[in-house]
Amino acid sequence: MKNSFSDANPFTKLIFSLFIILVSFLITFIIGLIVAIPLFHIGFSELSTVLSDYNNPNNIIFLKYLQTLQAIGLFIIPAFIIGYLFSNSATSYLCFKRKISANALILTIFIFLISIPIISYLGVLNSNMQLPEWLSGVEVWMKEKEESAKLITTAFLRMDSVGSLLFNLFMIGALPAIGEELIFRGVFQKIIGDWAKNMHVGILVSAFIFSAMHFQFYGFFPRFILGVLLGYLFYWSGSIWVPILGHFVNNSVAIITYFFYADEALEGLESIGQETVAFVGISMAIVSASLFAFYKESRRLVKS
Repeated sequence: MKNSFSDANPFTKLIFSLFIILVSFLITFIIGLIVAIPLFHIGFSELSTVLSDYNNPNNIIFLKYLQTLQAIGLFIIPAFIIGYLFSNSATSYLCFKRKISANALILTIFIFLISIPIISYLGVLNSNMQLPEWLSGVEVWMKEKEESAKLITTAFLRMDSVGSLLFNLFMIGALPAIGEELIFRGVFQKIIGDWAKNMHVGILVSAFIFSAMHFQFYGFFPRFILGVLLGYLFYWSGSIWVPILGHFVNNSVAIITYFFYADEALEGLESIGQETVAFVGISMAIVSASLFAFYKESRRLVKS
């Protein structure tokens, strides 16, 4: 079946990609649960309790196991299957082989570090969002989802050793960076861009889906902007390694900060940009200049 869908139209590719993602996730999750029962000594009747109790360290280990399964089964495996079916080479389709310079990678790291004040400021604006009274039920649901996500994130970020830090860098930093970029940039951005015959549309729509998929509505806008940024870096460079690196840096800053300074420092990191709009403006100017430098470097590589 290699390359068997290469000539399919973009709509067919999109529907088939969603089918592959769903089937891959279900198979991986079912096999993972079967393995987990004897491994974690958990029965099916206990699952609902385990999944909602974040105070038990054993439950957190199990939830981390499920999170790892999700990243692999929902994103990584289906991306390679899709690449295999849509091309002669999955790694070529997913843009692993495109040449990228050390300068471009350094600029990528710098862009995501210097953009922290911008993302923080957007997060503050987004978190103060209020819906009209007639949507109060929706607003309550959104706040419940946000609080649930916050609880499990806090539970995952509890680290008492270098080993737990390294595992979190793998589980929260690397796996989502690899998996989500393969699917949202490597697959969806391409297909939607081809369908619309406009890659800018592909970048914006895939960024929207990327942000909405997290079901954290009070962080939707900053995550959408991150998705757009990742999308353009991928589009300009043609290498999937660039958005993977940027995504990893974005995820890892919070993990490392939390490990060394816990809640106080993380709150301080999130508050960067709240003090003065001028600080955010400076950050935007530097990011803009860095993006232009990245674009020029990418064009130079294409011509060389």
